[in-house]
Amino acid sequence: MNVKTITKRVVDLCMVVVLLFLMAWALIGEAAHEVLGCAMFALMLIHVTLNWSWYRNLRKGSWPVWRILQTAVDFLVLASMLICMASGILLSRHVFAPLGITGNIAIARLMHLLASYWGFCLMSVLLGMHWNVITFMIRDRRIQFVMNAVGICAAAYGLIAFISRGIGGYLLFLTQFVFFDFEEPLTVFLADYAAIMVLCVCIGALLSKMFLRASKKKEVR
Repeated sequence: MNVKTITKRVVDLCMVVVLLFLMAWALIGEAAHEVLGCAMFALMLIHVTLNWSWYRNLRKGSWPVWRILQTAVDFLVLASMLICMASGILLSRHVFAPLGITGNIAIARLMHLLASYWGFCLMSVLLGMHWNVITFMIRDRRIQFVMNAVGICAAAYGLIAFISRGIGGYLLFLTQFVFFDFEEPLTVFLADYAAIMVLCVCIGALLSKMFLRASKKKEVR
């Protein structure tokens, strides 16, 4: 594994960790949330730079359904990050407040909510779509078995957390306010959202396997 590949993995891991803490904005404080939001945007720019060859080659090759879907999810994640950053600047009370940037706060808050939760889920699904690249580096079948077992258990719990925390309501814009239990330990909140992330990763990985199997069947025919 070369230095560039290692850097990519470190950046991706940092994005996952920062994303989890961003979702807990009411528990970590607005100032910390804004600083982490800036860090997330910087990590996204680094991620795009490191993967620029992928964007540069989008015009090349054929466009099967799987490639279209993967590319669509990738650009939707980028769009959600840009919306989060733009709306976050308008909502800022700390980092960007001295700039005096004004706008429609009500619309910015709603856009921030939608982009945050869709970005969280779509980024996790996108990670799952690339999961075969990560598992390919692990040759030991026992480790793979343990990872799969832990992943299935975490995804099952993630489904329960997804429902109990009303994530579907935020995604479908049925709920316009995020509810927090300020007495809840941060570790419990992060554990629930990490499980939800695993659930979305599993969905992305299953989509990947499904489309890859379908493409192999077509090649055989």
